[in-house]
Amino acid sequence: MVRPYLPLNGLRAFEAAARHQSFTRAAIELCVSQPAVSHQVKRLEDRLDVSLFKRLPRGLMLTAEGEALLPIVRESFDQMANMLERFTSGYVREVLTLGAVGTFAVGWLLPRLAQFRERYPHIELRLSTNNNRVDLAAEGLDCAIRFGNGAWHGLEATPLFGAPLAVLCVPEIAEQLSCPQDLFGYTLLRSYRADEWPAWFAAAGVKSPLPVSHGMIFDSSLAMMEAALQGTGVALAPPVMFDRGLACGAIQQPFDVFVSKGGYWLTRLKSRDETPAMASFKKWLTGAAALSKDSKPLACHHLQRVQEADCGLRSCVGRRLARQAASRRQRARSFRQSSAGAM
Repeated sequence: MVRPYLPLNGLRAFEAAARHQSFTRAAIELCVSQPAVSHQVKRLEDRLDVSLFKRLPRGLMLTAEGEALLPIVRESFDQMANMLERFTSGYVREVLTLGAVGTFAVGWLLPRLAQFRERYPHIELRLSTNNNRVDLAAEGLDCAIRFGNGAWHGLEATPLFGAPLAVLCVPEIAEQLSCPQDLFGYTLLRSYRADEWPAWFAAAGVKSPLPVSHGMIFDSSLAMMEAALQGTGVALAPPVMFDRGLACGAIQQPFDVFVSKGGYWLTRLKSRDETPAMASFKKWLTGAAALSKDSKPLACHHLQRVQEADCGLRSCVGRRLARQAASRRQRARSFRQSSAGAM
């Protein structure tokens, strides 16, 4: 396409003057004189045969024609500036805009980003986090890491790994949990998915005697685990995302019971072509996920039962009954002693 001559100097003077609403301040920014800016704008107005500014005693005001032209000029200069900034060290930097679930970003991605930057120094990663609700097109994202079953309309989804849920809590609470039934004495923390705790108790072979919906609800596993760390209650969260807390002993997993409600996926719009930066990130991410010793395959959607046998559960119940009986005997002795003292 053959373009007509573009008055770049005039357009630059117009954009600066419109932004500052002053020829004088525009001249200071452009390192030229005020008459030079005024002259360039006047030449642009003559070329377009319109007035772009209303000259006021104390500044400038855009005309309707100037308001129509300014957004296009500003966006064009911004695009050129951004592109020129990407040329460093003899090569062009590629920009990758990524959205990710906050739990995944903090618990898994951030500790590994140094590996990605070392391997792909020319890719500038721009990361934004969310609570699993994201619109790639509206937010201008190249790709997004989401939790679910991989079925999202209009998106190509690449599996990374599963994230089965397990009971996590502080050591002080874990010491009091002899069997899954003991959980009924604590506040149960959960996400907005109401079926998670019932599914976990079913996997543990326990019938819940009360509705599990009485617990606290969070829209983020990060917030839920922070509440668990404060001793607010017991969380049902993916241990693979909190392995650092488990490793240092800040949190514990008292039961070897898992229930799967999905996994993590790398997604992108089917309607958009994959850029070299997107392809490179996908290659690195899937490779790192496969090497992660904590990852679990998405195919494992079965329920993993506790290793205790039924006799173990029965003995747990027996221990609870024994504790209750001992408590009743203690109360009875106290009552008899107080009665004897009164006599």
